[in-house]
Amino acid sequence: MIFPRKREFYLMHLQTKIPIAKQSENLLDYQAQVLLLGSCFVENIGKKLEYYKFQNLKNPFGVLFQPTAIERLLVRAEKKEMFTESDVFYHNERWHCFDAHSKLSATNQSELLTSLNRQLELTREGIQSASHIVITLGTAWVYRFLNSNTLVANCHKVPQKQFKKELLPVEAIITSLNSLSEAIRAINSEATLIFTVSPVRHLKDGFVENTLSKSHLITAVHKFIKRDTDNRSEVYFPSYEIMMDELRDYRFYADDMVHPNSLAVNYIWERFTASWCSTETLKTMEAVADIQKALQHKPFNPDSLAHKKFLLKTESKIKQVQAQFPCIKF
Repeated sequence: MIFPRKREFYLMHLQTKIPIAKQSENLLDYQAQVLLLGSCFVENIGKKLEYYKFQNLKNPFGVLFQPTAIERLLVRAEKKEMFTESDVFYHNERWHCFDAHSKLSATNQSELLTSLNRQLELTREGIQSASHIVITLGTAWVYRFLNSNTLVANCHKVPQKQFKKELLPVEAIITSLNSLSEAIRAINSEATLIFTVSPVRHLKDGFVENTLSKSHLITAVHKFIKRDTDNRSEVYFPSYEIMMDELRDYRFYADDMVHPNSLAVNYIWERFTASWCSTETLKTMEAVADIQKALQHKPFNPDSLAHKKFLLKTESKIKQVQAQFPCIKF
């Protein structure tokens, strides 16, 4: 008698998982000071750090998409090169600076200069105290202001004919990364630099052009990091690759089909913390999240005995966390 072969059971893998090593040095904890600079993806990660009550400073000059913009800011901070009247201009009834995001723009020239120099000092202080500096590159496409022959961080809706659009070559990006790294090291030689490429798609540049831009950034970052194989204080985190390969579906994008949605951001954040946070730090994050949810709770009856007990329990949890980490404020 012939018996049927035993059926083989196996797990289906419906996702390509990117291997990310657990960091062994300078892990991210609640004593860490984190400075975040770069594209709008920095804003997403910065919000996560704020929610979990990590000490952080996020984009003092607003979103900076391309590497030379970040370089100019860091070199200026290192040299203590204050902003002057020659660095600002008037357009559409507001004063702007080509080196800063429009969120710093003002109706008054002196107000803008005061704000720019305050943020410059804040940036330098952030570099000095940082244990980790996260730099997220968004695009290799840049705009050159023809009047001054300089690359800008933001065009501030100045007519397009006054700019020339260019794609930064790989070698130019490497040079920029070298320069910004040297500026950081001149202020703080101990901080760990975490480079990443933003998963946000710059489709206004074109589909092929966006891919070309991201490839230039990724190639440049890897060449820059690998120039010194003994240096472990400059590392790469694959946020772009996670979005492209692990989350390979439009359901992980916002309605504009360009930005990662909250589900994708949460997933990339989990991969990041799994790599950069110790088990103890992850436990503290759980405790912080529990308190945050409790603080956002809206009771049906604020005067009920049950709600008063709930408030006392939440207050006790806060005291427990703050006894261990006084820097945490709710």
